[in-house]
Amino acid sequence: QVQLVESGGGLVQPGGSLRLSCAASGSIFSIYVMGWYRQAPGKQRELVAAITRGDSTNYADSVKGRFTISRDNAKNTVYLQMNSLKHEETAVYYCNVKSGSSLKNYWGQGTQVTVSS
Repeated sequence: QVQLVESGGGLVQPGGSLRLSCAASGSIFSIYVMGWYRQAPGKQRELVAAITRGDSTNYADSVKGRFTISRDNAKNTVYLQMNSLKHEETAVYYCNVKSGSSLKNYWGQGTQVTVSS
C-alpha cells in the first residue's frame, strides 16, 4: 500500500505560478511512476505530467514549456511547478503513483487549483 499526501494548491491569478507537492509513504520501494492528473468540473481526469523512477518525464501537450515535474527520492516526494497558469487550468489536481509489478494505481485526495483574477 502507498499513501499520498498532497499540498500546494490554492488561488492564483492568470499568468501566476504554483508548486504542488505530493509525499508518498508506505510501500515506496515499489513505486515506478509518479505523476499528476487534473479534473475540471464536467470533464474527464487527464494526465498532466509523469516521471519515472529513471527520471524520464512525460507532459500533456498543453503544459509543455510551462510545467515541470520533478522528484526527490530522498523525501519520496514529487513536485509539479506550474508557471503561466491559465484560467482553463482551474481543476482539482491529483497525485498518482503506479506501484508494483502490476503498476497498481494509487491516488491522493486531490488539491484544488483555481486560476482567477
